[in-house]
Amino acid sequence: MVTEELNRLYQSYAGAPAEAVEELPLSGSNRRYFRLRGRKDVIGVRGTAIEENEAFLYMAAHFRRKGLPVPEVYARSEDGSCYLQEDLGDTLLFQAIREGRESGVFNEEERRLLRETIVRLPDFQCGGAEGFDFGRCYPLAGFNRRSILWDLNYFKYCFLKATGLEFSEDRLEDDFQAMADVLLSDSSETFMYRDFQSRNVMIRDGEPWFIDFQGGRKGPVYYDVASFLWQAKANFPDALRDELLADYLAALRAYRPVDEAAFRGRLRHFVLFRVLQVLGAYGFRGYFERKPHFIQSVPFAIENLRNLTRDGFPEYPYLSALSRELARTVSPRRDTLTVTVVSFAYKKGIPEDPSGNGGGFVFDCRAIHNPGKYERYRALTGLDEPVVRFLEEDGEITRFLRHVYPLVDASVERYLERGFASLMVCFGCTGGQHRSVYSAQRVAGHIRERWGVRVRVIHREQAIEQTFNPTI
Repeated sequence: MVTEELNRLYQSYAGAPAEAVEELPLSGSNRRYFRLRGRKDVIGVRGTAIEENEAFLYMAAHFRRKGLPVPEVYARSEDGSCYLQEDLGDTLLFQAIREGRESGVFNEEERRLLRETIVRLPDFQCGGAEGFDFGRCYPLAGFNRRSILWDLNYFKYCFLKATGLEFSEDRLEDDFQAMADVLLSDSSETFMYRDFQSRNVMIRDGEPWFIDFQGGRKGPVYYDVASFLWQAKANFPDALRDELLADYLAALRAYRPVDEAAFRGRLRHFVLFRVLQVLGAYGFRGYFERKPHFIQSVPFAIENLRNLTRDGFPEYPYLSALSRELARTVSPRRDTLTVTVVSFAYKKGIPEDPSGNGGGFVFDCRAIHNPGKYERYRALTGLDEPVVRFLEEDGEITRFLRHVYPLVDASVERYLERGFASLMVCFGCTGGQHRSVYSAQRVAGHIRERWGVRVRVIHREQAIEQTFNPTI
């Protein structure tokens, strides 16, 4: 077992077994991370790609010698499949700027963290490239045409085709070749981090530390700037993005002369390339592997694409027009969201949300005229025609649902835009038999008809379940 391997490695390093081993949440890679506690807290890593592990170990040692803030590696297994590294804590930059990302308004501390992060980038790209053996990189030593076309076809096959949008594959391939020519039109002996974004920066003692650089290789500096400033879910306002770019250019000038106008002109092409690349990754990781946080990032990437292609790219006109059409027409995927609608009896407790989201809406139907007070309806439920007729002719439940529909619609719309996977809507009454059952059934039908998403209906006290698959 993985934990046994890491425990053996930990004991050989620390001289005593770990007191506790906790597996950390998986990311988008095939590596598994564990926190081992004992004489010294460390992070244990198990990676199945040995060459990738070797690349990380080499780069971590090289960057440490350069004085860069990366985790120290304490020990490695003989076969190279496992290693122990410094524990940098639990706070990602992505989490530290959460309020800014969600509101679009970044406070001074969030801005400071972003500035401190991006001004260190040239230290990796230029300072870190000095004495660096690019032959140790994995899977490629450098940014080249083949890797560019891999990424562009990743976008084509894993995202574009999945949208159902009609396009000319031949004309698109022509523009892919043209884009590769543009991206490779100059070269430099600089290190390209390749996945420089806020999920790969840890905050410890208020300062950024850098992780997940093992995919780095020789390549142009523009790529990393595009990755960081146009990270889909970072949601940077244009003014903040410009400030951070100015900070980056000032730091870069310590290593090389910079023509700002020329830099911005080149950067624009890398931003388009990076947006297409991440859409491919989100398509594969989200739509095919069904990993929620990738799905949730799609609308943000589409918004970046919409803004970027507003003026077009004359170098590749078909790709430019297709990107605008994609940004205009692609709606959120209906099959990513499941709305669970539940009826229940309050005396048996409010239903728990098995998705872990903490629930959505809980509506109390007990103020509505109760058919259960009358003998003729006591053996029936809110699914039976006599009860339906009673409730609708009385009219109280119709007025009640008239207020419910807009609230639920607003959440379904926002959940689709943000790529969320689960929403729960509950209706409670005294016995979970008449009013709550009617309300849940009507709202489920409304959601399915209007939004076309997957709807799961649970009448808990009646032991009835139905699932309606997406219709759009």
